[in-house]
Amino acid sequence: MTALQYNDGRMLSYMILGAIAGGILGAAGDIMALKSAGKYLRALTALMVLFIGLRFLIDWRGLDILERGGAGLWKKIMPLATRISQRHDSLGRLGLGLCWGFLPCGLVYTVLMTAASTGGMAPGGATMLAFGLGTLPAMLGLTLAAPALNTFLSDKLVRRIVGFSLVVLALWMFMTLVAGHGGGQAHH
Repeated sequence: MTALQYNDGRMLSYMILGAIAGGILGAAGDIMALKSAGKYLRALTALMVLFIGLRFLIDWRGLDILERGGAGLWKKIMPLATRISQRHDSLGRLGLGLCWGFLPCGLVYTVLMTAASTGGMAPGGATMLAFGLGTLPAMLGLTLAAPALNTFLSDKLVRRIVGFSLVVLALWMFMTLVAGHGGGQAHH
């Protein structure tokens, strides 16, 4: 139950970030008639998935600069998270989860670009909520199995399989964009 309260806060922060990203891009698109911005954001998302795959596959550290940028925001949020962590009730766990959603993470940034490509607050928030729900089993599992998972993910073969799978996913994403399936309105 405790882990679920943290994750509720995490998913809420993802949803808020997705709504902001989708709303800002949607408003900018309406103002500047940027109808094709979504296609470019989806291409950037595919590129990010490729980079994450390369991190697992060959230990490529190209995303470190992006995560360092997120770390700057996290430094501003960390004092609040520290204060909230002193509360040992459900409100404290929810608040800490809200802060947790701002931890620097290349995968979160990747999905956030997808949320921005939706061009609206509601679909942007829904995209990030879906991401949060999709990661919920793994995040709850981390609470229980962190030592075993750390050992599992440190195995070179496992890292290569995960990396190869992400590279294949990124290539598929690029192919759908090039084939014309990634243009126009986003289908989420």
